[in-house]
Amino acid sequence: MASKFNFEKQLSRLEEIVAKLEEEQTDLDASVKLFEEGVALSKELSQKLETVKFKVEELKKKGAELITQPFDTELAEETDGE
Repeated sequence: MASKFNFEKQLSRLEEIVAKLEEEQTDLDASVKLFEEGVALSKELSQKLETVKFKVEELKKKGAELITQPFDTELAEETDGE
């Protein structure tokens, strides 16, 4: 998924588009072009978020596999004390 902007820049651009569309001075042709750009950006940002969500879920699963059981501090203190 090649992108000329990073996530933050794309989100900032989408916010600019929304602000321009809310202005009454923007003519119809410009509004349509802005809307098309906004829809494309929104779709790409959503896809990026889904990819990140998937990666986080995978990392959580891998992390859970590394921990076989929680560490019980009370049990460790009892063992050391005997």
